[in-house]
Amino acid sequence: MQRTFFRTAAILAMISVMLGAFGAHVLKEYLTEQSLDSFQTATTYMMTHAMGLFIVGMMYRHYKKKAMIWSGNFFVMGIIIFSGSIYLRIVLTYLGFEKLNIVNLITPFGGLMFILGWLMMFVSIPPRENHEKVPKADE
Repeated sequence: MQRTFFRTAAILAMISVMLGAFGAHVLKEYLTEQSLDSFQTATTYMMTHAMGLFIVGMMYRHYKKKAMIWSGNFFVMGIIIFSGSIYLRIVLTYLGFEKLNIVNLITPFGGLMFILGWLMMFVSIPPRENHEKVPKADE
């Protein structure tokens, strides 16, 4: 599973860089400033959560819990739903389908997936290791 997280994170990070470069160098001639800002938001969140997925892969080695697997899965779903819906909305707007607001309703669910991913990562980490000494109140 750890290897899958690493490989998926690497591919998603690569795609994020490619899309970011495409947006900065090609799309600026075709899109409105608002659409470019949305595009940048999508690529930023995509990269941020690809790195989050990489962290999940590293942490899974020490905390092999189902919640850590869910964390990685939520990050991937969040990237697909959040960033994907923004990319789709930009394409539809460019093609003249601005009235398809249903795509705008999907984006917050991707944000929820990101939040759940971070929450699952938190839940996966025990409060302290068994060998850690608990400080006493009088120390």
